Amino acid sequence: MTVLITGATGLVGVRLLPRLAEAGFLCRVLLRAGTVCAEATEAVTGDILEPSSLIDVVRGVSAIVHLAAVFRTQDTDLIWKSNLHGTRNLIAAVKAHAPGARFIMSSTSHVYNKDNPHPGREDDPVNPQHAYPASKVAAEKELRESGLNWSILRFPFVYGDGDGHLESLPKHVSTWHPAHRMSTIHHRDIAQAVMLALEGAFDRHVVNLADEAPTSIYELAGMVGSRLDSSSEPLANPWYVHVDTSLARSLGFRPSVGTVCQAWQEGLS
Repeated sequence: MTVLITGATGLVGVRLLPRLAEAGFLCRVLLRAGTVCAEATEAVTGDILEPSSLIDVVRGVSAIVHLAAVFRTQDTDLIWKSNLHGTRNLIAAVKAHAPGARFIMSSTSHVYNKDNPHPGREDDPVNPQHAYPASKVAAEKELRESGLNWSILRFPFVYGDGDGHLESLPKHVSTWHPAHRMSTIHHRDIAQAVMLALEGAFDRHVVNLADEAPTSIYELAGMVGSRLDSSSEPLANPWYVHVDTSLARSLGFRPSVGTVCQAWQEGLS
């Protein structure tokens, strides 16, 4: 089974790729010119923003794991160009040259509205205002309407394997209420979920993924040696970045790393 992976050199991809290779998947990696990826079974040069470069990239693949995305930048034009138009280009190439392939796309739990009245569920209406989640919602729609065999995996805060993401969290949430809880997922369980998707468990589903329990940002910051200001003020929008994973569990997903605390204690963070 040859799997095309976009975004293989990113935060998620660089930790997912060796796990897929170890599981026996033949991993074809899409790389821009001048980029290298030692873990790839096969490296191909191309760019999701250049449609003509994608023809040979997708030909012969059994599945696509589309991780490539732009998010932590103020350049909203680049975000939309990469996340929506790039995905649209990739979908078109797959439809034309690998129509039987399974197309798996990563998305984000940030798509859910801040004032959601419960943990985000896949069938909740979404209307995010920031460019990154809004562009992902638009890309999701393109894929769902493509006629391909698709699945969409909405990731919460991703961490683990020494990626430094947890350590960087305090500077991004310094103005948040310290009691706010957020859903999280370890790279090990992203790999588990992607493998389930490759097997067809999530076909034609949008699926929330997360571990066993959300953790307060006060506790998360404390784990990495940062102390947020305490507060007993009422917590507004308590369900923001907290997702309901009932669907994923009903489809066979069981996180192996239950909480960030477990990961921290076992040296997996």
